[in-house]
Amino acid sequence: MEVVELRKRWFLPQSTDLLGMLRDQMAVTCDGLDAFVRWAGGEATAEQEVRDAEHRADDRKRALWRALRDAFTTPIDAEDLYTLSAQLDTVLNGVKDIVRESEVLDLAPDGASAEMAVQLRDGVRHLAEAFERLAAHEETATDAADAAIKSDRGLERVYRRAMSALLDEVDLRAVVGRREIYRRFARVGDRLVETADRVWYSVVKEA
Repeated sequence: MEVVELRKRWFLPQSTDLLGMLRDQMAVTCDGLDAFVRWAGGEATAEQEVRDAEHRADDRKRALWRALRDAFTTPIDAEDLYTLSAQLDTVLNGVKDIVRESEVLDLAPDGASAEMAVQLRDGVRHLAEAFERLAAHEETATDAADAAIKSDRGLERVYRRAMSALLDEVDLRAVVGRREIYRRFARVGDRLVETADRVWYSVVKEA
């Protein structure tokens, strides 16, 4: 009996829920973005929650990458799973860097930062929907990816308005600091769009 079981394990390696692991990383990323919105809204203690979420998401990312290395089959292309995980990581890293930069510059988040944080949070939630639908509902996965891109467009509108408002600011230190923080928001938005585009790419490739 033991020999039979060993043969089964040899010829049929245990299947790992790789998409489930990607969704676990996404769930922690959503937690981080929720904390980021609270921080941007004035809840200073949420800063540590953002940092903690980034570390937990890193753990899940590496666990997924290790599982990909040993996987016999994957539900979607292994390169797409790896890239989606890596790009998602850049989003959470980016918001953590915004928190860190604000601390270094001694600039509390303002109204524009709070608005852009909400747009990023909403975009990540749409990506979470896309990830949920990747395996079984390909067309709706791209719909959710498009919704994430739309959130970035909302961020861009706030970004342009906030950068324009800096022309009326007389405090040079505030101008330089805010400009750098706003640009970081824009870069995280770019990472969000790249992740959404990769959802499209993975769906088109599997079609």
